[in-house]
Amino acid sequence: MTLKVVIVEDEKHSRETLKKLLEEFCEDVKIIATASSVNEAVKVLSVFSPDIVFLDIELQPGVGFDVLNQIKEPNFEIIFTTAFEKYAIKAIKFSSLDYLLKPIDLDELQQAIEKARNRLDKSVSRQQIETLIQNLSQENPRQEKICLATTSGMEFISIEDIIVCKADGSYTSFILKNKNPLLVSKHLKEYENLLADQQFMRVHNSYLINLKEVKKYIKSDGGYIIMSNDMHVSISPRKKEELIGVMKRL
Repeated sequence: MTLKVVIVEDEKHSRETLKKLLEEFCEDVKIIATASSVNEAVKVLSVFSPDIVFLDIELQPGVGFDVLNQIKEPNFEIIFTTAFEKYAIKAIKFSSLDYLLKPIDLDELQQAIEKARNRLDKSVSRQQIETLIQNLSQENPRQEKICLATTSGMEFISIEDIIVCKADGSYTSFILKNKNPLLVSKHLKEYENLLADQQFMRVHNSYLINLKEVKKYIKSDGGYIIMSNDMHVSISPRKKEELIGVMKRL
């Protein structure tokens, strides 16, 4: 299957470089249009129906997210491109969308294309974009939702519904309010970094907890926490003082 691609990039050199990489090194890819501004991108995407859009975050004037806000029903995969790691990258990760840092690495580009090819699900893409826009609309860096890639598909979860993230080998199990646990094929470390600004804390090698869901701290038996769902969570000795200090500030 040939993938139809649109490139949205305001710098001519970057636009031509990406175009050349795609044409020379990515099989079954056809570039059907390019755009260099927000207005031009909106017009192009209203006429063409791409499978993938490469969207530069820093468009002048405006930003790539302005394009998404003006598309009523986006039904394409998005791969963001950017020269800067800003807070928006975290919002992109919460939505499980892909991004490439400039200068674009060929291997990473090819991997992103293949992931998009294997994932082509327009309803899921739309939900991912909606999640991204919702998270970016917040006035503070707290995110509202996170997209989790499970063995059965994509799950869109409210951050406040997460009680505990538990390491399970190279997987992470999400313990949720009033829902069955979700098993995700990513290491706990990745979610520790992602949820650090959302009042989550790694209290043990195996546990990342939602501090808002802590019900009680028990000093005996080496110290442990009881969560809102009555789950008992062990605390690493080196994390005890930090946890107590954080809980006092909440």
